[in-house]
Amino acid sequence: MSAKLVRPRNHRMIAGVCAGLAERFGTSRTTMRVIFLLSCLLPGPQFLLYIALWILLPSEGTHQGRGTAAQSW
Repeated sequence: MSAKLVRPRNHRMIAGVCAGLAERFGTSRTTMRVIFLLSCLLPGPQFLLYIALWILLPSEGTHQGRGTAAQSW
């Protein structure tokens, strides 16, 4: 199990949030995506949580998240 929670650069479908969670918790990416889709059938802020994680989780390879990515342009 990885110690860091990051969005991987490979195997993304939209933003890499489900892929990053799958790597962190040691499950397959497909399983994590199915769990997310099934959770959308329940009432709650799943889409808002996904968007928040998309913004807050650093992309793999960046050291400080958004600040490093912005400087690399």
